[in-house]
Amino acid sequence: MADPQALKHQAEAISGTDARRRHDPALRGFASDNYAGVHPEVLAALALANGGHQVAYGADDYTAHLQEVVRGHFGPSAQAFPVFNGTGANVLALQALTDRWGAVICAGSAHINVDEGGAPERVAGLKLLTVPTPDGKLTPELIDREAHGWDDEHRAMPQVVSLTQGTELGTVYTPQELREISEHAHALGMRVHLDGSRLANAAASLDVPMRAFTNAAGVDVVSLGGTKNGLLYGELVVVLSPDAVGPMKHLRKLSLQLASKMRFVSVQFEALLAGDLWLRSARHANTMARRLADGARAVEGVELCYPVQQNAVFARLPHDVSERLQKRFRFYFWDEPAGEVRWMCSFDTTEEDVDAFLAALREEMRP
Repeated sequence: MADPQALKHQAEAISGTDARRRHDPALRGFASDNYAGVHPEVLAALALANGGHQVAYGADDYTAHLQEVVRGHFGPSAQAFPVFNGTGANVLALQALTDRWGAVICAGSAHINVDEGGAPERVAGLKLLTVPTPDGKLTPELIDREAHGWDDEHRAMPQVVSLTQGTELGTVYTPQELREISEHAHALGMRVHLDGSRLANAAASLDVPMRAFTNAAGVDVVSLGGTKNGLLYGELVVVLSPDAVGPMKHLRKLSLQLASKMRFVSVQFEALLAGDLWLRSARHANTMARRLADGARAVEGVELCYPVQQNAVFARLPHDVSERLQKRFRFYFWDEPAGEVRWMCSFDTTEEDVDAFLAALREEMRP
């Protein structure tokens, strides 16, 4: 028998179109912070930016004002380049920092290496030099494993160190750690790129402003995430060291990342960054992850794999339990042979969501 509530949602439609609600908005999961919808304050900002005509391709009032907002977070030399998505932001940033013969040193677990379909290498035309890490974090010593051979024409030249804050394993660099890495990279003649798809979560975790581990730490370019923190779509490439990059406007167009109606990307970031929405949302997601981790830690047979420092929880539990639990709540295996899973919280995760998941976990773990 059809669910009456689901039928009600399907019946909600926009008059005169075939647009209708085709999902149950009460359905929640822990697969990705990308699964969440758009924050209501961001939707309101989009509505304000609608109507009338604005100059296309970034010459609009919203994109102009966004530059002031971004400089307030990242210093007077910061320049923001709105783009469509995270992979595009990373590819554009790395392309701007490297020559055709250049290479980028990154953690083996880095998103640019594991989850971007080879785009940095195929589109940007660079070589990734990966380093295994125990917790997703690079160190000067780990970087030195690949930071060599600049005069060897048979080897791609290391030109950039790419870091992720927070990392793909949910861990977070301290400002001092990032400062030491930047100083080390710069001393070797390399630039530093920071993949910040969850930069707000890292700042909330450390209780420091984003500048503390970006421009103040010597980072040259940041890929600043918005989608994972309540935006409809859009990311920013934030150039902190203008002398370190190539002609960004031309590179952005060449990389298929120039939005014609850019005001609708820029106004979202204005809503996110001009006040404290970015921090409120990130703090909430982090708090829900800690609640989830504390509850899961108390369940016999569940092992947490890494410190819970932002909105991600990595756990190890029996494979059959995970498969049964996935039928009740969406989440992904991280390392399926090892029984490792990842649970993500977002700006709209509630205490009730977490507690319902924990109740299901305890039920499925019972012998």
